[in-house]
Amino acid sequence: MVQHLWAPWRMTYLQCKDKKCDDCVFCVADKVDEDAERLVLHRGRLAFVMMNKFPYTNGHLLIAPYRHIADVADIEEQEMLEIHRLLKLSRRLLEAYCKPQGYNVGMNIGRIAGAGIADHVHLHLVPRWIGDTNFMPVFAEVRVIPQHIQETYQALFRLFSRYREDCGA
Repeated sequence: MVQHLWAPWRMTYLQCKDKKCDDCVFCVADKVDEDAERLVLHRGRLAFVMMNKFPYTNGHLLIAPYRHIADVADIEEQEMLEIHRLLKLSRRLLEAYCKPQGYNVGMNIGRIAGAGIADHVHLHLVPRWIGDTNFMPVFAEVRVIPQHIQETYQALFRLFSRYREDCGA
């Protein structure tokens, strides 16, 4: 008997029916009041960390500069330095939270390279575990995420908050 796995959030992504589809999800500099809705975990001076609303795995994070730029070649040195500092911090906090066995880290630059949002450069930090990839994405175009995204957001937000308290940020 065929079992069904419902992932209704995928239709929002596939059809872009979300009310903010025309709005760049990474242009958050002046939208602090929307941090929880946009899943922003941490704000730096030039860049920030947010969760991916359509993750590959649990804890899939995105790190981006506040400036709306499409090409990594246009990132200023101080922005790149902060992005890499946030990458190190995010990896350390993911280690504490969900103990991944590995990571994928990278940027998809340009739509042809796989960038879902090609107009605002961003870095992916994807925690990985043995067995986290199975037949579901291949046959059903569905990813199985073991924890509700809001539960993950709250846990990671607490870790980032503790970091800010510890370093006076």
